Amino acid sequence: MAGRSTAATALLTRQKITHSIHPYDVSPDAPHYGALVAAALGVPPQRVFKTLVAEVDGALTVAVVPVTGELDLKALSAAVGGKRAALADRAVAERSTGYVRGGISPLGQRRRLPTVVDVSALDHETVYVSAGRRGLQLQLAPTDLVALTGAGTARIATR
Repeated sequence: MAGRSTAATALLTRQKITHSIHPYDVSPDAPHYGALVAAALGVPPQRVFKTLVAEVDGALTVAVVPVTGELDLKALSAAVGGKRAALADRAVAERSTGYVRGGISPLGQRRRLPTVVDVSALDHETVYVSAGRRGLQLQLAPTDLVALTGAGTARIATR
């Protein structure tokens, strides 16, 4: 486990949440990054979720969507009762979460931000999200992900 501890994995261990850690080797700049991560892990891409930080009416909000789709900004806005949403600047996202692009986890963030998980996560027994470091994914039950992040669920991804 040495070298694999992150704020996200520490949170799961502290809370005694069943999870597993899966390393992979994919360049964060590769086209179709999410699909390549799913292939490297040997799991269907619908079970791998990316974490994005958006600004909804000026407030930072976390969106967790499957790598097979894109974030629907209008749907995210509606899910949190906002009017306008845009993806946050990379530096803002990194500073607010404490993680770097390609390794932003919805768990263990520096500041707890409002979070919405795409409802499709609930279709799976377990899902994969970043463990908080490039090259490392966490596998956990989507209900645990929602509970630990205090997330709402909504259809926020385009298919």
